[in-house]
Amino acid sequence: MNSQELTTLYDKAKQKNAQYKHKICVCCGAGCISSGSEEVLKKIQEEITARGLENEVSAVPSGCMGPCNQGPLVKFLPDNTIYQKVDCKNIQYVVQRQLIDKKPIEDLLIFSDSREKPFLNADEDPFFKKQLKIALKDCGDINPEEIDDYLNIGGYSALDKVLFKMLPEEVIAEVKHSRMRGRGGAGYPTGFKWETVYKYVSAEKYVICNGDEGDPGAFMDRSVLEGNPHRVLEGMAIAGYAVGASQGYAYIRGEYPLAIKRIENAIKQAKKLRLLGNNILGTNFSFDVQVRIGAGAFVCGEETALIASIEGKRGTPSPRPPYPAESGLWGKPTLINNVETFAGIAPIINQGGEWYSEIGTPKSAGTKVFALAGKIKYSGLIEVPMGTTLRQIIFDIGGGMQDDGEFKAAQTGGPSGGCIPAEHLDVKMDYESLLSLGSIMGSGGLIVMDKSSDMVDVARFFMEFCMDESCGKCVPCRVGTKMMHDLLQKICTNHATKIDLDRLEELADYVKECSLCGLGTSAPNPLLSTLRHFREEYENRIRQFEELQP
Repeated sequence: MNSQELTTLYDKAKQKNAQYKHKICVCCGAGCISSGSEEVLKKIQEEITARGLENEVSAVPSGCMGPCNQGPLVKFLPDNTIYQKVDCKNIQYVVQRQLIDKKPIEDLLIFSDSREKPFLNADEDPFFKKQLKIALKDCGDINPEEIDDYLNIGGYSALDKVLFKMLPEEVIAEVKHSRMRGRGGAGYPTGFKWETVYKYVSAEKYVICNGDEGDPGAFMDRSVLEGNPHRVLEGMAIAGYAVGASQGYAYIRGEYPLAIKRIENAIKQAKKLRLLGNNILGTNFSFDVQVRIGAGAFVCGEETALIASIEGKRGTPSPRPPYPAESGLWGKPTLINNVETFAGIAPIINQGGEWYSEIGTPKSAGTKVFALAGKIKYSGLIEVPMGTTLRQIIFDIGGGMQDDGEFKAAQTGGPSGGCIPAEHLDVKMDYESLLSLGSIMGSGGLIVMDKSSDMVDVARFFMEFCMDESCGKCVPCRVGTKMMHDLLQKICTNHATKIDLDRLEELADYVKECSLCGLGTSAPNPLLSTLRHFREEYENRIRQFEELQP
């Protein structure tokens, strides 16, 4: 049985929610806020009050709903009807037609400007229908600023289950059985990492949530933190119980002020209800979470650099071994997972590792969140089973190429990843398949490019990013990325020779093999993948220069 304490919290949350016949969720993720959604929410609340419906209709902020370039987005529940590009001028009309007349406005429905007939129930639209949401589940349906909304959907029931029904070893076994791999980029098996930390004996252990998402075009972790922060906290607490830690840290980059605000608010609410802090739910398990704000250094996404930053030191990586699982934060065993990983823990505990393991592919279980950006019709946030093809993501979910352009390549894995050409559109989006093409899954950034993209310039852009973000601690990365960038700049301006191209490839191999941390070892990936799949673009530029020589 659930603890009586949590049952009481559930009853109160459900009673609070049951009084409303309708719920209006206005996307107040960072993307929609930039389009004016906060003012839209305020106007909707005023309209509800003016009509005397405040006891029947609840209008609340929500997290990201997915189609970011269609915002501001407004969702009506329980109908699951989503209106796009809502502004303050048409709110009165939308409320009247949807709530009073029961005649939805087709011209404002999600994707109405590109579908022959838009869907009243958004889940029937291909953008949503072809997804499977686990980490993002409920992000667009609940108020991330109110813990009652999370409790109303069964929040913290997984934590209750592990505290009252499972031993730490059983929790770890369930996570191992799920075959979940860390979603931060490396794809290390989550359960094995937990087991390693658990086995080290120490009076103090730590759990760190890595929210230092720095890839250009990536906003997966930010959206989870903004849309459902309690899910992340619940996952951290379960991890703390499993490995024997009583203190957690959520490390979030300073460029994410809304994510920071919402998780700090969530921590306060959870502690007030004894779901975090001392003697959680009346047990002898105590676990607290503190937020640490990163200064924006890309290298602090690397776990040893992140640890140094939390300790108040300069964020630079350290040689391994020892690994953080043995000697991490302040020399103690430390578990580090990213935001998306922790967001997937509660569903695994509630529904079982077997359920999760059956999703995806034999070697890449579960789902993956991707941030779609670039020359694609519907950019935004999606979550699909591992093994979904790139073609399905771009054309079935993303609606195809922007302005009916021709697909050329997709960059996966950010600065650490590579470019996938058109002939590999049917590649499965899983760890092994992407690696075979010279790319990686990374944290989930996916930038789509059309025929107008210059692949040499794409490689130069990412190399410039890596060069600027290098911490400078090791020579291969500090000097090598600068030399590679200079050679790419030389090629881009049509001043390079075949010797320069040979030198560039030689440097790439050296930097990849000799750098201290993942930033340096992966920095050559965009260059090497574009050389592999688009070598003619490099050679054409060199040929143009050599033909002009006397």
